[in-house]
Amino acid sequence: MSVSLSSLSHGAGCACKIGPAELGPILESLPAAQDPRLLVGAETGDDAAVYRLADDLALVQSVDFFTPIVDDPFDFGRIAAANALSDLYAMGARPVLALNLVAFSLERLGREVLVEILRGGAAVAAAAGAAIAGGHSIDDPEPKFGMAVTGVAHPDAILTNAGGSPGDELFLTKPLGSGLVTTAAKRGLAAPDVIEHATAVMSALNAGASERAREAGAAAVTDVTGFGLLGHLHELGAASGCAAEIDARAVPAIGGALELAGDERCQAGGSRRNAAFAESFTSFGGTVAPERRFLLADAMTSGGLLVAVPAARAGEAPGVRIGHLVEGEPGAIEVV
Repeated sequence: MSVSLSSLSHGAGCACKIGPAELGPILESLPAAQDPRLLVGAETGDDAAVYRLADDLALVQSVDFFTPIVDDPFDFGRIAAANALSDLYAMGARPVLALNLVAFSLERLGREVLVEILRGGAAVAAAAGAAIAGGHSIDDPEPKFGMAVTGVAHPDAILTNAGGSPGDELFLTKPLGSGLVTTAAKRGLAAPDVIEHATAVMSALNAGASERAREAGAAAVTDVTGFGLLGHLHELGAASGCAAEIDARAVPAIGGALELAGDERCQAGGSRRNAAFAESFTSFGGTVAPERRFLLADAMTSGGLLVAVPAARAGEAPGVRIGHLVEGEPGAIEVV
């Protein structure tokens, strides 16, 4: 059965996330966990929860799922799995277990499409060394897929978004723009080679980047997904007690994404929410082009790691240098 999966969803990938401006007050209204073995909870907006099982072993858990971001079922499965596993890599954990999360209509779409989605997810989980041990499914006319993932790490080796200091250099390990490309693709505005490049970026695991970040003595790490680079950098800065400066021209973009950024038809609703939210903590220099401003707010799916590394070890860091942390209002960002 041939079906355009992205045509069945109201949004695409991580652009479907509830916006940070709306989600923040909801989470703040909930009671904080009191278990002393919970090393990382929801308070700092980190990528995964960390629970100490023993002096030398911590459990790292996360969950992520979303609507189709590409039309090919196998690629959708690959991207969704890589996106979920990215949360573990951002914490410095080794993936060991995954559970599938499926919302799907067998009656409308057929068994073969779901098989391909699950095959794609399984291929990426296998590449990460994680066993798929089952999952949960519901009947839903709007397809959704993702994973609950579990990893392990030494409690003293956990990477969080809260360890940055003024002077740390900032590196980004994947180019931005998947939200722009996939929104354009959904509306027939993206060239096939641009879509292919974005798919390759989104389906790539962050395993190597995570390992290099640890080896470089990374002070703080997060992954860049639905809140865009500005939103996730804001969380890292706020958790670390720092402000940040970004060189807009240094931020890498998926080939073709910048050209799409100037077309409002290619701007996902989630990315527009990100841009509006970022106005409260971001200042832009007068030479920063509008399309680059929007790129920094683009709702990424399965994006790269944002890594803060002490300046003395910047030469060992993964990715492209895009700025640095500075003294200032925690979470504030200046883009030049």
